[in-house]
Amino acid sequence: MSFSGTVKEELAAQIGTARHCQLAELAAIFHFAGSTCENGEHLSFHTENEAVARKGFTLFKKAFNIDNVVMKERGRLLPDDEMEKKVIQALHLAGTAEPIELEAPVSSLLVKNSCCARAYLRGAFLCIGSMSDPAKSYHLEYVCSKSAQAKQLRDMIQEFQIEAKIIRRKKYDVVYLKEGAGIVDLLNVMGAHVSLMNLENLRIVKEMRNSINRRVNCETANISKTVTAASKQIEDILLIRDKYGFENLPDNLRQMAEVRLEYPDAALKELGEYLEPPVGKSGVNHRLRRLSEIADGIKP
Repeated sequence: MSFSGTVKEELAAQIGTARHCQLAELAAIFHFAGSTCENGEHLSFHTENEAVARKGFTLFKKAFNIDNVVMKERGRLLPDDEMEKKVIQALHLAGTAEPIELEAPVSSLLVKNSCCARAYLRGAFLCIGSMSDPAKSYHLEYVCSKSAQAKQLRDMIQEFQIEAKIIRRKKYDVVYLKEGAGIVDLLNVMGAHVSLMNLENLRIVKEMRNSINRRVNCETANISKTVTAASKQIEDILLIRDKYGFENLPDNLRQMAEVRLEYPDAALKELGEYLEPPVGKSGVNHRLRRLSEIADGIKP
């Protein structure tokens, strides 16, 4: 199973204990997976996602004490008109004598509490959410068919201090997160705590690997720089020896040139310890720079 599928399975098992949270999540399922029949007068519910169907029926039973949810005739969902009216009113899907509206943003009355907003985001993710494998990349999204719903989802996520953005993709508005920390926070908000821990473990491994790679690259660059500098120093010293003569150098520079030729792979600090008397790294660097200047003067 994909990481996204695992998250949905975990979220499908999360059932809010308070009825107002159950209503908020059920509203999300209807807004994003529900439909209407008979000229928009009755509720219908169609989904190929088993987790969404299971969650929807469970919420019906919890929130409305309805065991017989599906009514096959005419695509109707609820067993009678009276019960359907109660559900429509509780979920604020239509006013008196108005057709059922599933494409508008959810009523603010259903998500005014933080716990209800969490439940709504959980239900929305079950229906229209997905996320990439965090071992490869960080990306979580909700694909909305209506821009007003997308804006409401984005604003709801941002209420939890999580950065979310919207991008237009063909005929859809996509609410997305691309930062690992933000995705972790949103999983926590929705109640996917096991998936959160799995993602955090992957993030730790990835960060350690990236840190090691950065360190290795840095050390490799430093080694390459050191080797290049040492090669240039030896080249300059050999030119001085052959064209100018060590005997014409001051004692401190002559000694420096001889030590560098004897220890071509030594670091500056180590070279300084071979001198008599020993000198520090900056002193070694100064003497090598003077030798380089002499060599530059000899070159045609």
